[in-house]
Amino acid sequence: MIVPPVASRVFGDLPVPTQNPRHVASTVHQVLARPEYQHPGPSLLQRIENDVLDWLARTLSSVVGAGLGAWIAMAVILGLIAFVAWRVAGGVTHDPGRSVTVSAARRRPAADWRAEAEAHERAGEWRQALRCRYRALVADLAGRGLLEEVPGRTAGEYRAQLADSLPAAGPPFREATALFEGAWYGHRLTTEAETSRFRGLADAVVGAAR
Repeated sequence: MIVPPVASRVFGDLPVPTQNPRHVASTVHQVLARPEYQHPGPSLLQRIENDVLDWLARTLSSVVGAGLGAWIAMAVILGLIAFVAWRVAGGVTHDPGRSVTVSAARRRPAADWRAEAEAHERAGEWRQALRCRYRALVADLAGRGLLEEVPGRTAGEYRAQLADSLPAAGPPFREATALFEGAWYGHRLTTEAETSRFRGLADAVVGAAR
């Protein structure tokens, strides 16, 4: 297999792995398989909602090609469902203190990121560990309402946002972000010293947030 010159230069800068990839993957899976990192399945309400949607899909499939009477019956059923949904929604009082966005509900918890970081550290994969530590810090700050964790947002944007929401945490977060960017994007050699330094900076950021 011929490796393109560009790919050869890029991969040539990467450090040589010191651990067996299968061992690293196995360790990560073992940690994340613990009960405390397991997420519950859909709630009863969500299962009922899925069943109703499946029934509607089957009913619509059977109505297609049927006569006018079937279409009228289907319109009546849909109207009744819409009316019931409107009445239920109208009787629910919105609590702004418990508002949760869809993106926030789907975020990966900081504890999961830390568990993965610990698995990488035990395997000696310091660059991967530092990345997970950084993601855990961002998730922790987002959980405290200091950052808005958005897929695709850059580390620089998080740095600027935290400087506005919590100026006291600005200096340690800037240094922690620089460590992450240097290791992950700059492909700098990452050792236990860098991950240890990052943990200290993360503790300082979280301490300022309390």
